[in-house]
Amino acid sequence: MVVVLGLIVGILLGIVFDFNIPDALSPYMSVAILACLDSVFGAIRANLSHSFKADIFISGFFGNALLAAGMAYLGDKIGIPMYIAAVIVFGGRIFDNFAIIRRNILEKMKSRKTYKDYKGKLDEENAS
Repeated sequence: MVVVLGLIVGILLGIVFDFNIPDALSPYMSVAILACLDSVFGAIRANLSHSFKADIFISGFFGNALLAAGMAYLGDKIGIPMYIAAVIVFGGRIFDNFAIIRRNILEKMKSRKTYKDYKGKLDEENAS
């Protein structure tokens, strides 16, 4: 419930206030958002595996975002496009987490179907 409320408040704030990110900061912000998405997909994966811990999620969410933006900034200052490394790493992790989430959901759906089929057969045998 808190998640849905936070999402609604965030959408409303985004609609009401016209917030633009300066062009100079957009590379850092894009990498930070990618790092946050990685944390969100990791949290969904952990939740499906029944190993989610809020403190790990929150520290990873903000820590990854700050680290990724800091790496991109540092790379700009020394003339090395380090944001590319962050994009590759976080992008790869997002796809890995999505693949694991997809497999977990499909396995749960299959196990429910198998259980329903098994239970249906038992009910038929008990009825006769």
